[in-house]
Amino acid sequence: MKKINNRRSLSVLLLAPVLLMMLFASCKKAESNIEVVSNDPTKPGPVTNVNVTNLNGSARLTYTLPNSKNLLYVLAKYAINDKTVRETKASYYTDTITVDGFARAQEYTVTLYAVSRANIMSDPVTVKVNPLTPNYQLVNAALNITADFGGANFFGLNPNKAPIAMHVLTFNTKTNKYDEQDPNYISTDTVNFSVRGFSAVATKFGVYTTDRFGNHSDTLFKTLTPLYETLLDKSKFYVYHLASDSPIGYGWELKYLFDGSTNEPGWHTLGAPTNQCTFGLGVTAKLSRFVLWERLNSIYSYQNIQNFTLWGTTVDNPHDSVLPKNSAPGTISGDWVNLGNFVFPPPPSGLPNNQANASDLAFVAAGVNFAIPFAAPATKYIRLDVSRTFGGLNYVNAIEVSLYGNPL
Repeated sequence: MKKINNRRSLSVLLLAPVLLMMLFASCKKAESNIEVVSNDPTKPGPVTNVNVTNLNGSARLTYTLPNSKNLLYVLAKYAINDKTVRETKASYYTDTITVDGFARAQEYTVTLYAVSRANIMSDPVTVKVNPLTPNYQLVNAALNITADFGGANFFGLNPNKAPIAMHVLTFNTKTNKYDEQDPNYISTDTVNFSVRGFSAVATKFGVYTTDRFGNHSDTLFKTLTPLYETLLDKSKFYVYHLASDSPIGYGWELKYLFDGSTNEPGWHTLGAPTNQCTFGLGVTAKLSRFVLWERLNSIYSYQNIQNFTLWGTTVDNPHDSVLPKNSAPGTISGDWVNLGNFVFPPPPSGLPNNQANASDLAFVAAGVNFAIPFAAPATKYIRLDVSRTFGGLNYVNAIEVSLYGNPL
């Protein structure tokens, strides 16, 4: 039997309470350090050698930091309009601070403070900035408003990719007031959206732009007549099967893709080198948009369509053609022309595809609109060519489609 060292065991027992007290004390000390950054009451020196670079709706200030050991950050205080005063901070790791949100292209005063770890502020340093035209004004003033199918199109550039919101107004002759549409949020370098649902009569449209600081532009007005748009009569659609079209699976025939029902069944392929189908419209039409309903029990996953191309032709009895992949709109392949390439939008919730929630389900269930480029020619036939599904599968399904435009 192994002999136990009683002296060592006793030492450990006597030492344990001491270790616990030390651990408790160290934890309390750490908590105290978090609460109190510094007890040094020394006022830091001010920033010096301030230089100003004026930008759109903002200004970038560079400076020399004071030689203060307890410096924590530099604070800028400034009014951006008649109502709002902003504060912006920059760490002592940098010699630059950007002040933004200015409502107009005019002179503003910015006050700078160096702030210590004990929250002691230096003497103020004031500088004048003259920001250039703010992005929200820049974008709104240059917008081009043109007639579109069933409404108006708003097009312009947002060269600085500023996050802005576009607010569209339409004059209601019944109430003698302006109705406001849901805003369009833009953060890309191009503004290009349409409002629809209007008759082909002269209508007064207006648009103003706001930014994230609460600034808003003047309203730009234009009276125009929307182009005629109607839902194409799906009772005239018919299957026009071509040799390279995909085989059908599970009895989900192509005719169900335009039977007027958003319930199953729809169109389902078995998997082939291509995933495409062809159908006639029964009329020649200048198309404006395409609405797609996907299978709800597998939204944003499996065989639901993610990327697709529409091809069209006005040729009577068009011939088959092996359609090129990754072609640009306007590309011609035999009797067929590329009417547009489309990507199904991601879940509105921002969740990953396979985690779509109830709001995403409602979005898909309502049918998703895809605007057909205005330059696309009129067509009598449609070839729907799917290049990618959300699950990366080599077979696809879809429940229903609708097409809008102007029958010629």
